[in-house]
Amino acid sequence: MTSHDFRPSADRSDRALLAYVQQELSAPAEAIAGYAEILLDEAERNGHGEFRDDLEKIHAASHSLIDVIASLVSRSREPTHGPGEDSEDYRRHLRHDLRTPINAIKGYGEMLREDAAGIDDTQALVSDLNRLLEEASRLLERIDGLVSFSLPETEARADAEVGSGPVSAMVAHRFVASVQPISEAEADSVAVRPSRILVVDDNASNRELLKRRLERQGHSVALAENGSCSLEMLREAPVDLILLDLLMPDISGFDVLSILKSDPALRDIPVIVISALNEIDSIVRCIEAGADDYLAKPFDPVLLRARIGSSLEKKHLRDREREALEALRIEKERSEQLLLNILPAPIIARLKSGETVIADHVSDVTILFADFVGFTELSSRLPAPELVGVLGSVFSAFDGLALKFGVEKIKTIGDAYMVACGLFGDRGDHAHAVADMALAMAETLDILNDTLPTPLEIRMGINSGDVVAGVIGAHKFIYDIWGDAVNVASRLESNSLPGRIQVSASTYEHLCRDFVLAPRDGLEIKGKGAMEAFFLTGRR
Repeated sequence: MTSHDFRPSADRSDRALLAYVQQELSAPAEAIAGYAEILLDEAERNGHGEFRDDLEKIHAASHSLIDVIASLVSRSREPTHGPGEDSEDYRRHLRHDLRTPINAIKGYGEMLREDAAGIDDTQALVSDLNRLLEEASRLLERIDGLVSFSLPETEARADAEVGSGPVSAMVAHRFVASVQPISEAEADSVAVRPSRILVVDDNASNRELLKRRLERQGHSVALAENGSCSLEMLREAPVDLILLDLLMPDISGFDVLSILKSDPALRDIPVIVISALNEIDSIVRCIEAGADDYLAKPFDPVLLRARIGSSLEKKHLRDREREALEALRIEKERSEQLLLNILPAPIIARLKSGETVIADHVSDVTILFADFVGFTELSSRLPAPELVGVLGSVFSAFDGLALKFGVEKIKTIGDAYMVACGLFGDRGDHAHAVADMALAMAETLDILNDTLPTPLEIRMGINSGDVVAGVIGAHKFIYDIWGDAVNVASRLESNSLPGRIQVSASTYEHLCRDFVLAPRDGLEIKGKGAMEAFFLTGRR
């Protein structure tokens, strides 16, 4: 077996080593340079000019170290240099070149620390020197690890031949795994949810190539030859992802991107910019404008697939999130509506704000009770479904009138219907609203009687006064009102006549100028005795 047979593993080893040099060594080197600059500034500001020469030497050595690391990484990428088949020689050479500036930094730093230790106002300087020397020692340990670093020549010997040092294990597990080759065939075998993708490029060959690649992956692809065409297509049929060329003749890709992100209907479509422009300014401008990713031409097909897969996955996750939020909104509205069927809106708001006990004394409220005449006898003759249907149709019509006149439905008890007005807010016309509703209820029942299996008659009673209102119950709660005013309204209803609306004297005072009311003589109410009452017949 020739050395060429081992080359894939050697390449992986080389790439892992380069990644280690660039990532693991550059950071502490930059930190050393940063501490050196801070020490120079502090010495200048605090008047310690005697330390300046040594600090400048440390500063120069730190930048020399950074340059050496950059040079070694750059040389390693050249085909005639770097690890290759002489990786052990390269590691030793790497170690030698790096240790030279490090030793200078440590030597000057330690001498400077000794000189500064006996001076009173140099505590901050000594503290920063200690940090600098700690970074230098840490960097030396990592450099020493480069020599012992080794990787297997074949995958089968990987576990057995990885170097024994901590750096070796770290590089083997952290970097080698990350640079394992992925073929396009392997990438195509990964399951990807089929999606609709729009390719926007003024070059026909580019469009066709992208289309064929994406269709191989199971996507549906639409093509646009310029920016204007793409915007028209998107408004007709939104897509899951846009691959957008930056340089186009009519509208630039950047302008298309800006238009998309300013349109509420299109702004959530992910956009990957694909361009021959690879300057950092172009990338930053596109990302700031809302692009999800940026890929330079010529692009690697495996990388393109990974970027597309990532963007589509995010898009589908956002779509599922929006669907869940919409379902939650609908459910919340349904719950709100159900709650509104049980409690008045102001009471719901108070419960949501955290009130646990709701009990109010409300002055000057008008209450209406309505009851059907002879309903008990009717319920014994009608089948249950038909009876419930009659009550449902009549009470539903009454509910509509309550909404129309701004009257609060309190409850139904059997065939009795109860409303009140003036419970919430400053409602000076509460008696007028209830009177208008009572007249409309009588008129509505006359109309409904033409469709009901048996005509119904209704009697009503209205009274105005103070009440106590609140929510009772913990599970099947209800909003209710209590007080003498409620009792009187109920007695007025039960002592009224079929088809008539009987009101009390207190309600009469509210209505007498605007409604037609006829006095009723000789009314005796249980528990109240003789009571002045009136029949409401209409508006003036």
